[in-house]
Amino acid sequence: MKILLLGYGKMGKTIEQIAIGRGHTISGRIDINNRADLDQLADDDVDVAIEFSAPEAAFHNITYCLKREWPVVSGTTGWLDYRPEIELLCQETNGAFFYASNYSIGVNLFFKLSKQLAKLMNGQGYKPSMTEIHHIHKLDAPSGTAITLAEDVVSEMHDLQDWKLAPEGGAGYLSITAEREGEVPGTHIMRYDSDVDTIEIVHTAHSRQGFALGAVVSAEWLYGKHGVFGMNDLLSHLE
Repeated sequence: MKILLLGYGKMGKTIEQIAIGRGHTISGRIDINNRADLDQLADDDVDVAIEFSAPEAAFHNITYCLKREWPVVSGTTGWLDYRPEIELLCQETNGAFFYASNYSIGVNLFFKLSKQLAKLMNGQGYKPSMTEIHHIHKLDAPSGTAITLAEDVVSEMHDLQDWKLAPEGGAGYLSITAEREGEVPGTHIMRYDSDVDTIEIVHTAHSRQGFALGAVVSAEWLYGKHGVFGMNDLLSHLE
């Protein structure tokens, strides 16, 4: 496939490496410094776009791709207030859009485990909380992965109304502590405390490789399809 990279930071470069290793070609590498180069690409230069840019650029990037009838895989977080507009545009253009807050297969298994654990914790006297740790370059907090985890927990636990970023919170809210340090690829800790014990489940990413591979596999899967998709669709296909 001919893959357009929208966002060419560390993640974009890792995606490029994996994509080339899987036999694909890179038709463009677009970041904040060469945004105008997008208009120089012909329609048939791109089979799929992979978008890992910045929150303030994501909506424009995805809109541009859908209007040019390029399928787009996005992993940028922090822009999801505009997601309904993107899904409507995808429908209007008969396009293809794939979004995940995290493309790691391990993280998506962790989502399933966390949701099941939350269901089991109902009425057991435990107070849930979450900590997420990422590198200092990450612009949004909490992470998109933390938000996905939190929404799943809130949906399963009857005593929770919503989540809030610490130090806000209190009764009825899942508190998320977001820490930024060094070059940490991503750690998510889901914790349940009671008077007698503590239960924790943890996912720790060791590198960006798992995220990048998931994004490339998603692009391969998306090519030739129409509609709005996510990791559950991909994982169902792989089962």
